[in-house]
Amino acid sequence: MDSRSSSSTQRSVICLSGGMDSCVTAALAARETEAYGIHFSYGQRTEARELEAARAVAERLGLRRFLPLRMDLFRIIGGSALTDTTIAVPDAGPAESIGAEIPVTYVPFRNAHFLAAAVSWAEVLGATRVYIGAVEQDSSGYPDCRPAYYQAFQQLIATGTRNADIEVVTPLIHLSKTEIIRLGLECHAPLELTWSCYKDAHLACGHCESCVLRLRAFAAAQVPDPIPYTSDGPAAERRACNP
Repeated sequence: MDSRSSSSTQRSVICLSGGMDSCVTAALAARETEAYGIHFSYGQRTEARELEAARAVAERLGLRRFLPLRMDLFRIIGGSALTDTTIAVPDAGPAESIGAEIPVTYVPFRNAHFLAAAVSWAEVLGATRVYIGAVEQDSSGYPDCRPAYYQAFQQLIATGTRNADIEVVTPLIHLSKTEIIRLGLECHAPLELTWSCYKDAHLACGHCESCVLRLRAFAAAQVPDPIPYTSDGPAAERRACNP
């Protein structure tokens, strides 16, 4: 991994999941700051594949350091289809139904734990920004992806850190998935290295909400999705992505 200093002396920590949104966020952060990536394995079904993707993105973007952390509490607590194998990951419904209610793939209060660890590392590094690829539009309706959530967390940082100078940066929060893809192409984010599927680690299922949101966005952007899908995925959306 590239250890050269960035042209900017400002440091940042990026919550790097291995997914498309965090990849584009990381590309923006690496362009603007001396960037460090942090990744969380928390017992999710595809945690090994997500770690592989996050590490590859960090290396491609030349982040100064990549820190993988393990959080086992979500697997122990359960309550989410991502961490509890007794709860099935559902197929996505019609476009208008996505985000209408909080789905079973929501991991309770997950992003607060991620941000807390990222802020802790930022204090150690002397970083002044923590980036996270939260998206309110075109998301599955997760409550920890709303702007008010990050505004509240910013206040927590102001009252609970040594210098109170760490900013939570959410550059994608008001964008649609299609706009994120277009931005990623503009800033040369390595989208081909990312992984979004909730279910599978070898070929993306093409049926879960995360896959379907991704496929629909690539179709709308009229760009082929570069990751592999199973042969029984949503054929119509795949054809739209590959005209």
